[in-house]
Amino acid sequence: MDFSELFKVSGLLGRFSPDGKCLASCVQYRLIIRDVNTLQILHLYTCLDQIQYIEWSSDSLFILCAMYKRGIVQVWSLEQPDWHCKIDEGSAGLVASCWSPDGRHILNTTEFHLRITVWSLCTKSVSYIKYPKACQQGIAFTKDGRYMAVAERRDCKDFVSLFVCSNWQLLRHFDTETQDLFGIEWAPNGCVLAVWDTCLEYKLLLYSLDGSLLSTYQAYEWSLGIKSIAWSPSSQFLAIGSYDEKVRILNHVTWKKITEFEHPATVTNAKTIVYKEVEKSPSVETERFSFPPTRALASSVFSTQSKYDVSQIPVSFQYIKPVADRANPKMGIGMLAFSPDNCFLATKNDNIPNAVWIWDIQKLKLSVVLEQLCAIQSFQWDPRQPRLAVCTGNSKVYLWSPAGCVTVQVPTEGDFQIVSLCWHPSGDSMVLLSKDNFCVCYLEREEVK
Repeated sequence: MDFSELFKVSGLLGRFSPDGKCLASCVQYRLIIRDVNTLQILHLYTCLDQIQYIEWSSDSLFILCAMYKRGIVQVWSLEQPDWHCKIDEGSAGLVASCWSPDGRHILNTTEFHLRITVWSLCTKSVSYIKYPKACQQGIAFTKDGRYMAVAERRDCKDFVSLFVCSNWQLLRHFDTETQDLFGIEWAPNGCVLAVWDTCLEYKLLLYSLDGSLLSTYQAYEWSLGIKSIAWSPSSQFLAIGSYDEKVRILNHVTWKKITEFEHPATVTNAKTIVYKEVEKSPSVETERFSFPPTRALASSVFSTQSKYDVSQIPVSFQYIKPVADRANPKMGIGMLAFSPDNCFLATKNDNIPNAVWIWDIQKLKLSVVLEQLCAIQSFQWDPRQPRLAVCTGNSKVYLWSPAGCVTVQVPTEGDFQIVSLCWHPSGDSMVLLSKDNFCVCYLEREEVK
């Protein structure tokens, strides 16, 4: 494993291009485009204000920078660095911006969710979509880029509109049986749209492309409901993470629950492997000391190193009881993600913040738990193979695969607290992001057996 030097970054804005050739990062109002292999700066763009969001177009030829405070989006071209585009929403303001799947239209959501404006880079035409709903996930595109679903709110009722992305014509418009719609997400095959309600009402609805209701799922009533959902890459399973600390798996044939995964404070099954992170004191021979110490030696001496031990079953984890009178209680399944081969599901129960649970989807049982010393900040699967990267707000990155797991210290000077990470599309490298810096971690290519 190799690491680059540290580079400045602001707002955790570091993104690989979809074709994997470039790496974009932001420092205040500057956008920096680097070559992925050499990290040499290819382009340097200056925006009108501090950048709060960036997104690559699907073909990696353009990149948008959103400045929500100013209500402005600037678009830059990698092929023609002199070409530039500025979209000013004016007094309407701006709260969200994204690319359409063709990479030639930009969708801006105005303040107070009054409308979504669709700007065409090719024809300079403008289309408007009225009544978008202010919710966590209100726009969803099918993976093939043909259709877009938009959550809407009008006359105190929730609706979903389906649009054809090629001409922005309305395909379907239907009301949803939700009290206060919270999010929408297409299955990867683009055949089914999942719609779920606010956490105050446990309800998940599944709609087909023609707007007909395929199924309704409700696990329980009179308690906080759905916190997160994830489709499996094959579209065969839908995982629902709930506030009751359980994940329920629905199948794509009957849309009924096939199993539920509990996240107890104590693991008692002897077939479950629990890897516990333990600190170890660095072993450095005194003869190797030079003064001043070399960079690698300094980082190894003055940072606490750690390794994984296999714990004896039963294992009890640190369990946090949520504060009952606070909003957004730290409880329930806050993160879940399927591996790219559909074989594993990684989850995090916010009541047990230091553990990542890895479930075997073929056997529908708990396979591994990673118990960390610090709270889990982020995890993400390698896009090419079942390999999970985890970060916990320190200067280490943790990797798990079915072969085992490893903890790796990033050899940097100073304080580098990794709070987010992002894989390269090839799975050969990843960006590790802290509040002020980022570095690139290069992994040796493993042959997938």
